[in-house]
Amino acid sequence: MDFSLNEEQRHWQQEARKFADDVLRPESLKRDQIEGAFEPWDWEIIEKGSQLGFRTIAVPKEWGGPGADFVTQAIVMAELAKGDSAMSKAFSQNWKWSHLIAASCTREQKERFLKPFLADHRYVMGRGITEPNAGSDNRLPPEDAPKAGFRLRAERNGDEWVLNGEKCFIANGSVGSLFFVDARTNPEVNVKQGGTLFMVPKSTPGFRIGKVFNKAGWRFYQNAELIFEDARVPHANVVGQPHQGMKVRSGASAEFGDLELAANALGICDAACESAIRFAKKHKRGGKLVYDHQLVQLKLNEMHMLTETLRSFVLRTAWEMDNKVHGPNPVLVMNYSQTVVQRVTEFNMAIHGVDGAYMDATADKLWRDAVIWTHLAGDNTQRLKVMRRLPA
Repeated sequence: MDFSLNEEQRHWQQEARKFADDVLRPESLKRDQIEGAFEPWDWEIIEKGSQLGFRTIAVPKEWGGPGADFVTQAIVMAELAKGDSAMSKAFSQNWKWSHLIAASCTREQKERFLKPFLADHRYVMGRGITEPNAGSDNRLPPEDAPKAGFRLRAERNGDEWVLNGEKCFIANGSVGSLFFVDARTNPEVNVKQGGTLFMVPKSTPGFRIGKVFNKAGWRFYQNAELIFEDARVPHANVVGQPHQGMKVRSGASAEFGDLELAANALGICDAACESAIRFAKKHKRGGKLVYDHQLVQLKLNEMHMLTETLRSFVLRTAWEMDNKVHGPNPVLVMNYSQTVVQRVTEFNMAIHGVDGAYMDATADKLWRDAVIWTHLAGDNTQRLKVMRRLPA
């Protein structure tokens, strides 16, 4: 396994690093404020990144996209997340669905949805699966409760499906142009057997956006309610076959979602390590630099050790995905990233000491962003699902 970067990978790394330094980092704290003159979302940031290819990087070359490999995507996600984790996620969310369209959609669907996506710098995508009463049971449906999981109902009416219900906490919810929505088409069986995946444009009759959620972390990244009131979706917008929606979300597109979180966490860890070193070498406590205290040095040691271990795991997993090596590592690296990102950001807060308690803006933001991993990457359901991939 050779981890040296090729010319294309180095190019994307340098572009992402420059964009993070010049555009994302200067706006990061402004867009994070709960109150003030700045709204969290900023289309100008998305447009600038899109012009450099960061919105469409995963679209295959045969459809006019960059067609970057998984190693490149992991590198870019980490570099962007070092500038701002939520902004990185706003871009990479589109890569996940680019993978799904390329792998699972018909040629006619690709013509209808990939081409407009490539042409419009403000075209972003999301997936609607979580509901007020359905979260982790969507990931690992209990065998003895077939009605657990999402409840949004879809009923066939000629060449259309009529959708009723709601989704919540949906990525890019208030700004998205296209959503991949999971709905029950057979309510008598579990979601794996009775769920169907639909592509729902924002202009769909009967579909509207509800509340936008005010989160502690990832404030730039927009999560909102999706409301369906007799929303009429053409049968031509079904992804794969009816009742097989969960099968569509397997393979590379599902593995990418796991890698995405781990690579993003790596960027946060890099930023936290820099923040801690910068503070420790500038400020004094007890008559000497914070950096010269051995307890601080031990924390810095562990922060860097964990960060470099996560980097190796992320790159190994991305390399395996590029080489079609299927196994448990995508889920394992996602689980591991939760442990690492929270410990590293907590150490950064501790090194800031009293300043951290008084809300050092950067240290506090990194920690709040890292809390997101508790339910995205480290919950028991996410850890249990890896058991199905472990060798016997």
